[in-house]
This record gives sequence, C-alpha cells and structure tokens, in this order.
Amino acid sequence: MTAAKTLTGGCLCGAVRFTAAPAKREVGACHCSMCRKWSAGPFLAIDCSGSFKIDDPSNLGLYRSSEWAERGFCKVCGTPLFYRLVGKDFYEVSVEALDDTGGLVLTSQIFVDEKPAYYDFANATTNMTGAEVFALMAAAHGVGQAKG
Repeated sequence: MTAAKTLTGGCLCGAVRFTAAPAKREVGACHCSMCRKWSAGPFLAIDCSGSFKIDDPSNLGLYRSSEWAERGFCKVCGTPLFYRLVGKDFYEVSVEALDDTGGLVLTSQIFVDEKPAYYDFANATTNMTGAEVFALMAAAHGVGQAKG
C-alpha cells in the first residue's frame, strides 16, 4: 500500500490555507440545492477525511447548514472550502480550492434527482439520489435525514 499524496490548497485570497492527504484521487459532484446555492454550481469535492488540516483558522468561517453538518469558507474572500459532519472527522473538500488537481477523476454524483436539466456531465459515474445518500450517511455516520 502506498502512502497518500499530501495536497495543499486554499482560498482565492490566500487567507486560509490547508493540507490534506486523500486516500483516493476520486472527485464527487453534489447536485443538491444547498450545494448549488453555496458554490454557484455543483459542489465538486474530494474526501479528505482523516487528513484535513487548516494551517491558521483565524480567517475560517463556519456555517452550520443543518443539525449535523457545516460548511467552511474564507471570511475574507468567501471561497467555499469544505463540507463536514459536526463532531466527526468527515471532510469533503472543494476540488477547486486545491493547488493541483492533476490525476483527479470524477467518479460519483449525488443528489442526481435535484440536478437541474440545464447541465450534464459526460463522465460515466456512480449516481445516487438524495434518499440513497441519506440512507448511506445514516448507516455510516449516524446522521439525520435532512439536508446539510
């Protein structure tokens, strides 16, 4: 087994920087209405659970979007940085906040039942509806059935 490559990233203005070593180089797209409103499109993310570290959290803002989830962003420039489960080491980090996206592959899409009709990805991916995502999250992380 090879060690995960450490990646760096940050916000648009550079006020928030981070490191992470994702176990897989797989990108997921979330089409839920909250992610689309937050990121002005589908939220493209990579699972960095267990390895995500903010260098200096003084400019990090957190928005509690549900009872069990929150979203991290730069308080200076507003860049969306991550989605995480409260009290758990589960981080979905914005791929576009990474300094280097080389070698990443789009492998999954969630909340496909909420995806607007005006766009489609050509990639062959694993697709899940919102109900399927909530069932998986409840089984794996014990979280509720409301969007986060």
